[in-house]
Amino acid sequence: MESLKYALLDRGDQLSRELADQFHKLAEARGLVRDDKAPRIVVSIGGDGTLLQAFHRYRDQVGKVGFVGVHTGHLGFYADWKVGELTELVDLMATTEPTTVSYPLLKVEIVTDGGTSAYLALNEFTLKSVEGTLVAQLNINDEPFEMFRGDGIVVSTPSGSTGYNKSVNGAIIHPYLEAMQIAEIASINNRVYRTLGSSFILPKHHHCDIVTDPEELLSVGIDHLVLQFREVRSIICSVAEDKVHFARYRPFPFWNRVRDAFIGYDENGDSGRARKRPR
Repeated sequence: MESLKYALLDRGDQLSRELADQFHKLAEARGLVRDDKAPRIVVSIGGDGTLLQAFHRYRDQVGKVGFVGVHTGHLGFYADWKVGELTELVDLMATTEPTTVSYPLLKVEIVTDGGTSAYLALNEFTLKSVEGTLVAQLNINDEPFEMFRGDGIVVSTPSGSTGYNKSVNGAIIHPYLEAMQIAEIASINNRVYRTLGSSFILPKHHHCDIVTDPEELLSVGIDHLVLQFREVRSIICSVAEDKVHFARYRPFPFWNRVRDAFIGYDENGDSGRARKRPR
């Protein structure tokens, strides 16, 4: 069997660097080959933020690689493995064909006077004004939908729906659904500016165009990346054709991740809420 090629990114703190060194030694002993240019598996050690960095580093190969996350704290939404499980992970990588789990991505096209820039987001795209309140026209499938005024707009993927989107009262969506969610950040509603007042979900093959004043300086977030644009004519959001692939060497259902992150769960199978009984 051909040796598995892998790449590794760590968060950069002392613990993550030590774990990265340990992983490389274990991998070499099991015959795995480090290949930073053309890996089959990309391992991130740190947290969900580290995996986001790994995704963007290999976004041009997103259809060819599988991602594996090792969390140095609590389990995250993208990190399946804990600090003390590196030996088990490397053994499985050397001997077992993983199950591939694929999640939708968000495509963001920013049209300016100088041309069009395209980005992929694993979690979300955020739009804010650098100079004050954001004013934007939202069109769905080229039809006017609403005029927004407020702090900003967040457009999330299903897997990213547990992040910024949730903090602004958006719904959590299972990542098997090919969709994107558009949520408001502190909208202002009056007779001139009217919005839906809640997040809404668009399926694949729909698109949302965001039109702002081209003279306004905009702050654009693509996951952990923050960019600034001026002379923006429109921003087109849609579900990307590409998907991100995670290499799963053991099952960890999405709703279990949601439960563990937001509700809590102990070794006896009781949620934090269930343990609190009325007196």
